[in-house]
Amino acid sequence: MRESLKFYIDGTWVDPTEPKRWEIINPATEQPVGVINLGDESDVDIAVAAARQAFRSYGRTSRNERIELLESIIAAYQLRSKDLAEAITDEMGAPSPMALNQHALIGYVHLWTALEALRTYKFEELRGATWVMHEPVGVCALITPWNWPINQVAAKVAPALACGCTMVLKPSEYSPFSAQIWTEVMHAAGVPAGVFNLVHGDGPTVGAALSSHPDVDMVSFTGSTRAGVEVARNAAPTVKRVHQELGGKSANIILEDADIAEAVVAGVKAVTHNSGQSCNAPSRMLVPASKMAEAVIAARAAADSIKAGDPRSGADIGPVVSKVQYERIQRLIEQGISEGATLVAGGPGRPEGIDRGYFVRPTVFANVTNDMAIAREEIFGPVLSILGYEDVEDAIEIANDSPYGLAGYIQGKDPKVIADIAARLRTGQVVINHPQPDPRAPFGGYKQSGNGREWGDLAFEGFLEIKAMLGHPPRDAQEVEAHADALESAK
Repeated sequence: MRESLKFYIDGTWVDPTEPKRWEIINPATEQPVGVINLGDESDVDIAVAAARQAFRSYGRTSRNERIELLESIIAAYQLRSKDLAEAITDEMGAPSPMALNQHALIGYVHLWTALEALRTYKFEELRGATWVMHEPVGVCALITPWNWPINQVAAKVAPALACGCTMVLKPSEYSPFSAQIWTEVMHAAGVPAGVFNLVHGDGPTVGAALSSHPDVDMVSFTGSTRAGVEVARNAAPTVKRVHQELGGKSANIILEDADIAEAVVAGVKAVTHNSGQSCNAPSRMLVPASKMAEAVIAARAAADSIKAGDPRSGADIGPVVSKVQYERIQRLIEQGISEGATLVAGGPGRPEGIDRGYFVRPTVFANVTNDMAIAREEIFGPVLSILGYEDVEDAIEIANDSPYGLAGYIQGKDPKVIADIAARLRTGQVVINHPQPDPRAPFGGYKQSGNGREWGDLAFEGFLEIKAMLGHPPRDAQEVEAHADALESAK
């Protein structure tokens, strides 16, 4: 049994002000795997005060000091990769190879990417005769979900540290143990006291206290659109910056010239990856109406080949994270059937031969229309909806007919057609023919998928304020020359 009963505040492990036990359930076995304490407003006050005090010095550190710190964190992180993978499998059910080679690895990738961006990032520049400074925003509240637990922690903590911010992390109460190990990495790496703080808790208590706290300058939240709205409401009275990465219902447009079988198989695998628990999953597959029958055959075979089971048994996918999530997915599968979509593969209930755990059958619906619940709602499970379209204009209209705009996918061969479609999709990312992930590519969405961007150097912008310094005197020979040139060009 794992335990995480203390919080990490001001460089030490401390007891909660009012301990409240919360049991963590292994989603593959439905049995307890550990316990944590949940915090409250008092714990948030203490952690924010520590971060505010630490910002006085950390906010003024040099680029080189922060480079050295990130290098130290990376070294400490690499020593704990296997521990992180084990925790992720226990708490959210990721298959063991995936937990190590994707979930744990992505934390290292985000740290390394932030380090490389920090080496060359322009924190100040001369514009005309004015110096423009990019300074750390201050104390940040980082609220992260359970589906890619270390990915989202690293995608927030790494750029925040690189920019000179201090922070309080509230990880999901469903995936706390990977965050515990991450915190141990921060401590081992020598992160200064108060710069990084951890408070466990739920959204309505700790999340709300952080997002409304008057001494928090910025909130970075990843989660559902519903919860994101609440974060924004809580933050509004203090007019703090709110950065949100929310839900998605991404369209995957398979063009007429694509290899239909190959494209459909790739699409099914992308949707079921991580048991469907990815906000950018291509969960609406758009195929030419004339090729619907061909798509159905390929999708059925692909879904039936995906093995769900014990995360340590070599299965392709594990369970979904919780009973609540399992029941919601089952309800939406039943609704898809009742609304008249054609069930191609999977369906309600657990996979054959599995009698416990929150396992969902890889499920495919065909002949879906864009007004059905399974085409509108973010299911967050291994469930694919296939919609037919008449021509490219129809496909673009269907793809954009969604409250979400996180990602769009295109599979085809004609680069001119692909470029035109990509330019017209109202999404933060467009993924063409399933390339390898790029950690430098900005990640975030349009519409109700959120605001701001994570990943790479553009992630820094959320953690920086902009200050214009008019009439600032040059400080060295290089600035004297640049200043003279600017004044001359302004004449």
